[in-house]
Amino acid sequence: MAEAEIYDALVIGSGQGGTPLSRTLAEAGLRTALIEREHVGGTCVNEGCTPTKTMVASARVAYLARRGADFGLNATSIHIDMEKVRERKRVIVDQFRNGSQARLEKTRGLDLIFGEAHMLPKSPPAERTHPVRVVTKSGVRLLTAPKIFINVGTRATVPHIPGLAAAPFLDNKSIMELDAVPEHLLILGGGYIGVEFGQMFRRFGSRVTIMQRSERLLTSEDPDVADEIAKILREDGIDLLLSAQATRVSSTPGNISLEVSSQGSTAIVQGSHLLVATGRAPNSDSLEVKAAGIATDARGWIQSNHRLETNIPGIWVLGDVKGGPMFTHISYDDFRVLKANVLEGKSASIDGRMVPYTVFLDPQLGRIGMTEEQARGSGKMVLVFKMPSNRVARALEMDEPRGFWKAVVDEQSGQILGAAILSIEGGEIMAALQSAMMGKLPYPRLRDGIWAHPTLAEGFNNLFV
Repeated sequence: MAEAEIYDALVIGSGQGGTPLSRTLAEAGLRTALIEREHVGGTCVNEGCTPTKTMVASARVAYLARRGADFGLNATSIHIDMEKVRERKRVIVDQFRNGSQARLEKTRGLDLIFGEAHMLPKSPPAERTHPVRVVTKSGVRLLTAPKIFINVGTRATVPHIPGLAAAPFLDNKSIMELDAVPEHLLILGGGYIGVEFGQMFRRFGSRVTIMQRSERLLTSEDPDVADEIAKILREDGIDLLLSAQATRVSSTPGNISLEVSSQGSTAIVQGSHLLVATGRAPNSDSLEVKAAGIATDARGWIQSNHRLETNIPGIWVLGDVKGGPMFTHISYDDFRVLKANVLEGKSASIDGRMVPYTVFLDPQLGRIGMTEEQARGSGKMVLVFKMPSNRVARALEMDEPRGFWKAVVDEQSGQILGAAILSIEGGEIMAALQSAMMGKLPYPRLRDGIWAHPTLAEGFNNLFV
């Protein structure tokens, strides 16, 4: 192996935290290397947020076109060109990825290295710098630095089901490369990925069946939220098999068969395609973090404290590989915490930060803060405000009345503890509530506010009564 190349900082993985962190370190005068195994941008830009929401937008256009008669339009028959949908997705992903890579390559003091990184033990152990072996297309390089930042992300898990490994199944990445609409899409997993792709491909014209091991979809949500989403998906023509476990998979050309056990009985479910959406696994194994003594839990999630420090001094972790919550904006906030602590000498923490997110169903689910179950379990005296979306004039005018708004409030202080907004543009409505929470506005300020008519925001006048 060649002589070690010495850096001030190494960032492993160019996700939504690692990319801005590497530029910020270099701009602060630290000689920095950013090591990326596949492509700049991480999961979000390449296989997650950007491509999926681009395809969700195409699916919504198909949905509205089919509903033309509801709005007084005589639409002709709808044809889905999946190759065009795929090409639109690819173009947008390329724009995002290439733009980010160009900015990295122009950053003075930053080297972008494409290759697979592997942690090495320090030799001698008292050495202040940390060695990393990088396998590139042109050979192997040894890099060292006193500061290491790990942002290697996750991958789709593959459950241990007899016959699955031999079957032609899809994951969240490969399903977006289909060039034709599946006749019947089977989905293992009723979490956020499963329900988003389920509704998307139903709108493209597939028959869709979602199988979920638990009794509800989206198990981290309140039961009324999960039940309402199940109702909406069934209205859209999606078959839901809840409390159902796949026990065997078999396939022939053009056909996938699942043996499914549910409530003591067994049935065979057949489809043309199978999407496995049963969770995510950390990429800490391929990085070989244990060689450097970095602590993980039993599943491989890298352990860290509230300052994102691992158990090894000089090594930090950010993004999904440390475990939940797995959202792009949380990874970016991890970057801000590290910038504050490492470069600015502050003591920023991830403890107590707000975790907003949106599930891009239609209607969207915007979530912030505590669920109702969490609030009631906290020992606080709580008020729960809930109303159907059809009480908002704008939702009726858009003919999008499905879902409901729910907010949980501390009875003594009037502070909003959390909200679940299942509504057209639910993510944007949630963001308004988040702003009120950040500003510590008690809920009557929203209830008594003057909101432009007709906007969705004026629903706050009716929610908090």
